[in-house]
Amino acid sequence: MTYKMTPTQLILVVSLFLVCFDNLQFFRNILQIYPFTLKNGFFIVSLGLLSIAILVLLFSFVCYKKTLKPILIIILLASSLSAYFMDTYNVIMDDVMVDNLLHTDVNEATDLLSLKQAFYFLILGCLPAFFIYKIKLKSLTLKQAILSRIKLIALSLVMGVALILSSSHFYASFFREHKILREYINPTYYIYSIVKYISHSFKNKAMPLQPIGLDAQLLKTDSKRKLIILVIGETARADHFSLNGYSRKTNPYLEKESVISFRNVWSCGTSTAYSVPCLFSKYDRDHYSKEKAAATENVLDILQRTGINVLWLDNNSDSKGVADRIPYQNYKTSEHNPLCDSECRDEGMLQNLPTYIAKHPQGDIFIVLHQMGNHGPAYYKRYPEKFAQFTPACNTNQLEQCTQQEIKNAYDNALLYSDYFLSQSIAFLKKSTSQFETALLYVSDHGESLGENNLYLHGLPYLFAPDTQKHIPFILWFSPHFNPSVVNMTDLKTKINDPFSHDNLFHTILGLMEIKTKEYNKKMDIFRTH
Repeated sequence: MTYKMTPTQLILVVSLFLVCFDNLQFFRNILQIYPFTLKNGFFIVSLGLLSIAILVLLFSFVCYKKTLKPILIIILLASSLSAYFMDTYNVIMDDVMVDNLLHTDVNEATDLLSLKQAFYFLILGCLPAFFIYKIKLKSLTLKQAILSRIKLIALSLVMGVALILSSSHFYASFFREHKILREYINPTYYIYSIVKYISHSFKNKAMPLQPIGLDAQLLKTDSKRKLIILVIGETARADHFSLNGYSRKTNPYLEKESVISFRNVWSCGTSTAYSVPCLFSKYDRDHYSKEKAAATENVLDILQRTGINVLWLDNNSDSKGVADRIPYQNYKTSEHNPLCDSECRDEGMLQNLPTYIAKHPQGDIFIVLHQMGNHGPAYYKRYPEKFAQFTPACNTNQLEQCTQQEIKNAYDNALLYSDYFLSQSIAFLKKSTSQFETALLYVSDHGESLGENNLYLHGLPYLFAPDTQKHIPFILWFSPHFNPSVVNMTDLKTKINDPFSHDNLFHTILGLMEIKTKEYNKKMDIFRTH
């Protein structure tokens, strides 16, 4: 005999399943704040029941005869993957993370695949989805269906209110002081994040691009052309740079160069999709939003408008919209990148630069190199074998299978390769000093958690993210005879402990390239702050 269920019963069963099996990390974090004692026990149970009531209420409004099974199947499949990432890396599926996932390329997606992820998808996604697909639904008259749904909505509302009132003092603390805990609830928070992301995307498309720096003028104080390389690092944290006092020699190559390493620099965000547009934007972090960035030109537009030759080379996923209006080349494949083994290497971005420079005999040149850097969780893929100095290294993307020391070893090996890449970039610039005033600027997009407090990777909301995800390296190198009226090296060396951030980059780049515009704020220019 085939078992049948009413739509109401199916909604209740799926809601119960999601809360009990897809919210392990949510309840882990709850128990860290509210240990399971007799006093806290009822509140923790009530949280589970409240989560069920909210899901039932949500499904009651969107799941009807023809949409019931498709919606529940999609939610189960998506929630299994969300549970995997939260349980494994302790990340939050907010709108920034949704943006990151949608902009992840094939290679980055491959780095995230694992047997554990397949297990989650099969057990928590495919099997219950198959059950829903096969289950027969009881036929109800229109009147029965409406009454049943009204009862279900009313019961969910009454139950939710009763639960909150019964532990009002706990919920007051939970809602007011522990916002981040609510962001771990699966699937309600990622559903909210997707809706938020979609609404912002439509809003962005409707907004016309706002030009900036229309008054910009190039006011050079000498006749020599400039060749500037800006390297955007990936996932590098300042406290793992030996230039900044880290006990390991992660910067043996740069330590041989006359570089200046700033030790108190902070990112705009905790993800590439947020930070990269922000550091080129005219808006500081307090006034920045992705919507504003998408609707406003950035500093590279100003540079190009004044006649500077601007080029973006990318060995990461993409420029996140920053290079939409300037020359751009993808170095993730062997089409442009001649140095590809198990993956295409950052130093391959240097190979074709002599040809580019030869083709641009006039005007200053400003080149952005967007690194693959330390992109996780597969840190072991980010460096050639000869840079495997710190061992044993974590050689899997399943970070929970490695000790924290093994994770740090792989991460530091990737930093060592970045150090080599930066030294090679400087070597390239040195070859051009007879023609140009040359300089290299290096700044990371954000930091990374390496298992501290059971946190991995990055992307936590800025307010709650640890310093390891926000404290970033910022390194400068200038050719010996760089125009002293633009850059005073003696003055710069006194600022290495001063607080700076991505907010300073917009104005610092304008000042370095000697561009006069009302958008420029001298007080925000690192080269002019004293």
